[in-house]
Amino acid sequence: MNSNSFGTAFCLTTFGESHGAAIGGVIDGCPAGVLLDKSLIERELSRRKPGQDNTMSARKEPDEVEFLSGLFEGKTTGTPIAFLIRNKDAKTSDYENIKNVFRPSHADFTYQMKYGIRDYAGGGRGSARTLLPCVVAGAIAKQILATQDIEIQSNVIQIGEEREKDTVGAIVQGTIKNVPVGLGEPAFQKFNAVLAHAMMTINAAKGFEIGEGFNAASMRGSECNDEFIFDGERIRTKTNHSGGVQGGITNGEDVVFRVAFKPIPSVMFPQQTVDIQGNATTLEIQGRHDVCVVPRVLPMVEAMAAMVTLDFILLKKCNKI
Repeated sequence: MNSNSFGTAFCLTTFGESHGAAIGGVIDGCPAGVLLDKSLIERELSRRKPGQDNTMSARKEPDEVEFLSGLFEGKTTGTPIAFLIRNKDAKTSDYENIKNVFRPSHADFTYQMKYGIRDYAGGGRGSARTLLPCVVAGAIAKQILATQDIEIQSNVIQIGEEREKDTVGAIVQGTIKNVPVGLGEPAFQKFNAVLAHAMMTINAAKGFEIGEGFNAASMRGSECNDEFIFDGERIRTKTNHSGGVQGGITNGEDVVFRVAFKPIPSVMFPQQTVDIQGNATTLEIQGRHDVCVVPRVLPMVEAMAAMVTLDFILLKKCNKI
């Protein structure tokens, strides 16, 4: 399995499985001399932590990050930042009943067909837990962006109606505030394209739109166009239908985007499926699972947006693209 890295100038490579000894990552390209506030990193991990209410998985993990390299006296050294988060409350026995069965809408079937083997415990590499390193890297990126007054926000704008033993989907809106003009390239490195790639790497993500998004298809050009004005300090747009990106390049307005997440596929009632031999069977999923991706997905959305933004800022500075 390759493609475990994300980013170009600010690059994160991740490793680990949901029920393995640990999950971790290596950040390459982080600028030197950045004083990191570890409490802010811990806060972001805490937002992602399971077991905080009855809509979340009951798994109890401390999710404490251990830095192995790249820091000296609390500051980044410019060398690779290696870190890990140990798994301490995995219950592999909860997954014994699905080791030879394909769970509907999970990655079991596709992993088995692609690799001929899969780690069925907790979903292995396909678990949302394997994205914890992105939260760490995103928290570091956020701190660097904050020095330039760039802020990442997210909120839930739609959520399904909960029913007993079932799960629901949601739509999350993200906003990147105070983005400088000129991030992104007009061809294959569009800011919005890379941002979409980042959001679609999050487990359960099924849709992405920026600005007016799909609503733009029903608008007239005269309604959708963003007229330019001079506000006394700079040229900007009167409206923000474009979502802060035009021609793949940021225009200085807030970058506003939305991500649609499907319902968690682990529902707690019988489902029809097949085993690895193709025999029909009834599956009753056991274990500890979320009802919805929110609110735990919010720090993920913010982390990926932060990494994308910082990556483009660093690339612009070094003129690599």
